[in-house]
Amino acid sequence: MSDEAYKAASYGEQSIGFGDRPAIVIVDFQLGFTNPKFTLGKSPYIHAAVEKTAELLKVARARKVPVASCRVGWGSKNDMGYWKIGCLYEGWFYDDEQTAMDPRVYDPEYDFNFWKHAPSIHYGTPLNNFLTKQCVDTVIMAGCTTSGCVRASINDAFSEGYRVMVPHDCVGDMDEGPHNDNLRDVGRRYADIVDAAAVVEYLTKVPARVAAE
Repeated sequence: MSDEAYKAASYGEQSIGFGDRPAIVIVDFQLGFTNPKFTLGKSPYIHAAVEKTAELLKVARARKVPVASCRVGWGSKNDMGYWKIGCLYEGWFYDDEQTAMDPRVYDPEYDFNFWKHAPSIHYGTPLNNFLTKQCVDTVIMAGCTTSGCVRASINDAFSEGYRVMVPHDCVGDMDEGPHNDNLRDVGRRYADIVDAAAVVEYLTKVPARVAAE
């Protein structure tokens, strides 16, 4: 189907819009993806997304917006799924350096951080409990990779009933093609694709949270 055919079929016709109670949700911005000394850490698109997300988070934390982030890893090869990415089978286990969060986007004194073991940040994790307790209605998604774990997380956030907003410059992939293709597709179906500047503008208008009780 061409873009025109999707448009004719009414894909992307509705806009979701921001709600009243946002949270920033960050998928897999850990050193294995963000440090170029590692096999999966060499993408300039992911590096750029980390920097832009760090700017957004300064505003979010100042406004007391909840921030949740995850890291992917396993206890051993026995509890991994059947991943087809070869390098995940070495150095992606608990306490390995590649599973450490990137300090540019992680504040251990503020963020709710947890492990995940599958692509989606929602699958088998405590994220929904956290978001429910904060009365969140809008999930602002950042992280990597766009075509993999970010897309899976967008799908699940939509399925859980959240307004899903994705700043395109706060997510990254190994190449621009899959990044753009997947954002275009989820933007037709499940999420509003915006940019970090629009999110910052929105966050400055949302009343600051008294606390994340």
